[in-house]
Amino acid sequence: MTVMHRATNDWTVADLENLPNDGLQYELIDGVLIVSPAPIPLHQRAVGKLFTVLNSGCPPELEVFFAPLDFQPNFRTSVQPDVLVVRVADLGEKNLTVAPLLAVEVLSPSTRRKDLVLKRSVYQDAGVAAYWVFDPDEPSFRAWELREGQYTEAGFAAGKEKLTLNNPYPVTICPNGIITRQLQL
Repeated sequence: MTVMHRATNDWTVADLENLPNDGLQYELIDGVLIVSPAPIPLHQRAVGKLFTVLNSGCPPELEVFFAPLDFQPNFRTSVQPDVLVVRVADLGEKNLTVAPLLAVEVLSPSTRRKDLVLKRSVYQDAGVAAYWVFDPDEPSFRAWELREGQYTEAGFAAGKEKLTLNNPYPVTICPNGIITRQLQL
């Protein structure tokens, strides 16, 4: 279960340095500490498949990563997209302070609200050009693109349907293929 902690003094990204490396996921959204449990195997399978699909077509000036890699758009916010695509030139030594081109979240019961509401707002406000959400329960895949500062839906696919997206580069996703043990595009 994801837990949100509100302190009398707002948390900052510097405060994260003092937290234990205990397998939990620590994120900050507007100074509020959010602690999530380690992901389950289905979640990790989906993350691995999405990474593989994105990495297979990634141009050389971009790079694909998976959590944990902190995106810190300001001193009160630090989030870890499940998968992200960044410009190689934007990489810092320790974390990412420049908006990634793409953030991808895999939903789970404990992160659904955080991913669909809180993190979507963080990514939109930070200027992340594309935001994708994969729901392994349906399975389904939904994508948004940033237009004039707001996310608009760029595509949706469920089950065996295929969805081709072009932002940040051409990728075809089949939701059923993401949750099976064998990669199916």
